[in-house]
Amino acid sequence: MAMPKSVTKITKNGVEFTESIDRAQYTITELSRAALRDSAKFIRRKMNDEVRKLPGMRRARRPYRSNQYWVRRRETDLQVGFKHGTWYGVDQELGTNNQPARNILRNSVYENINEIRLIQSQYLSAITTDSGDGLIDESEAVSPDGEE
Repeated sequence: MAMPKSVTKITKNGVEFTESIDRAQYTITELSRAALRDSAKFIRRKMNDEVRKLPGMRRARRPYRSNQYWVRRRETDLQVGFKHGTWYGVDQELGTNNQPARNILRNSVYENINEIRLIQSQYLSAITTDSGDGLIDESEAVSPDGEE
């Protein structure tokens, strides 16, 4: 079955949720891939906003096209980063001896963890906005023998 339609719309004011997803129509892998895809779109948008703030990068198109994400099907994971061979992407993220590290990718992820959790909770009901609600509790674990 195909991936679910996106339920988020990223605007200048933030993230808008258009509708809820019918979880019965899709498998958990398709829902998790769709959640990763929408999270990656949001992270990439925030990365581009950080790049625009740098001197000389406001009107250039090349730095914006260097930010990319990959949602891998077999591994069911997300990779966000810079395209291969872009000196302005990798060198600005990690820094060199002539250029300080600017941490564009790291800061755009760390500052927006709550928004990423909200986007993913639209697809996966086990993830909620609160840090402890809906997650597995260690005290509810049952021993293999069935006794505690």
